Amino acid sequence: MIEQSTRPQTIGYSLADSPAGLAAWMLDHDPHSYEQLAHAFQGYPEGSLTRDAILDNITLYWLTNTGTSAARLYWENARVVYKGEISVPAAFTVFPGELWRAPRTWVEKTYKNLIYFNEVDKGGHFAAWEQPELFASEVRAAFRSLR
Repeated sequence: MIEQSTRPQTIGYSLADSPAGLAAWMLDHDPHSYEQLAHAFQGYPEGSLTRDAILDNITLYWLTNTGTSAARLYWENARVVYKGEISVPAAFTVFPGELWRAPRTWVEKTYKNLIYFNEVDKGGHFAAWEQPELFASEVRAAFRSLR
């Protein structure tokens, strides 16, 4: 996070220059995902990521050349100070493997129109990748009331 929030272009050059560099960065920098990735590549059934899912995700970043912009998001967000003034309908799911788990009290102070809050039992920083069915069900549940 420090690298990406202070100098995203530094990592961005390698992410855009080499598919091997992109793969190494994606496979090695998140401890929770790393455990699942290790299991997938060693053929163990633990974790939800398969080799195909891992390679699909890396390929998606490579073909769209979005590794740098994904890193840049950290730089942009590091300069934003939230003052609890977000009033659009918001939904929040807490995943146990996330690097920082926001407590409900903080979420309620920050998102004035919180329409959904839930804590789930699996998933991490890359929840949509690690647990796509759970992630999709959370999105559906979160915004069902707005249909």
